[in-house]
Amino acid sequence: MVANPPPDLILTPINGAGRPVRGWLTVFHLFVVAVDPSNERSAWIVPTAARILTNFDQADCRVAWLAAGMADDARRLLGRWAKDILTFVDPDLAAVKGFGLEALPAAVHLGMDGSIVNVAEGWDPPAWRRLTQELARIVSWSYPVIPGPRDPAPFKGAPLPQV
Repeated sequence: MVANPPPDLILTPINGAGRPVRGWLTVFHLFVVAVDPSNERSAWIVPTAARILTNFDQADCRVAWLAAGMADDARRLLGRWAKDILTFVDPDLAAVKGFGLEALPAAVHLGMDGSIVNVAEGWDPPAWRRLTQELARIVSWSYPVIPGPRDPAPFKGAPLPQV
């Protein structure tokens, strides 16, 4: 069940030191797309999620991937997007579980106070549209077209991997 993450939950970038969630929210909201490198359903959403994340990369929010796995797994799944967009790795699923996610891929919007504003699990275009429209309203930004012409058909998220 979706839950506000504990303030001391550590988010670790693919090539840097981890910081508590509150350290990533000092000035901006956080918009994360959580993916599972070991599941093909997450691979299906990478181009779509990259398009959506890059729509907000100049807005007053921080955008990031959250890969449920090791750095090499994240790089393999995300390709160039692992360098172009902030990427957190979560090999023990502490962050994924800290957000209360039950299926991946998922989109998560954290407010500056560390609370979850909205979540969409699986690829549910209307839910992702609502999430991004609300984020755009909050940060006074434009929102992307969802679904886009090249986006996959809707699908349920896969259960979390076993660690």
